[in-house]
Amino acid sequence: MNRTLLQLGATFMFFGVAFGAFGAHLLKESLSASSLAIWQTAVQYQLIHGVAILALAALPEHKVVRISGTLFSVGIGLFSGSLYILAVSGVKWLGAITPLGGLMFLSAWLLLAVKSGTLFPADRSG
Repeated sequence: MNRTLLQLGATFMFFGVAFGAFGAHLLKESLSASSLAIWQTAVQYQLIHGVAILALAALPEHKVVRISGTLFSVGIGLFSGSLYILAVSGVKWLGAITPLGGLMFLSAWLLLAVKSGTLFPADRSG
């Protein structure tokens, strides 16, 4: 069990739930419908990728696991972080940062797909 990834994933999940509740209860009166939708997208992607980091924590220690965890974490920061700020500030140029986070997510998923054989080598004995 990778303790660092477990702590990181749990922290992202904690804040994802907190931000979701904050948006649903405290921001719904002060944000426009489109800004609230942006906030909820940020929460959704944070929670999905927080679960992915928790799943990585359960895998055997491996370079692919560490790199994927890092990519997911940076992705959450860039993707969800930029959307949170965009939703509350309305600063449109922050939307240009969001796709970089998406690329981090895609890179992590692709790395896991391509390198899954190195994590779980095929049993060739039988």
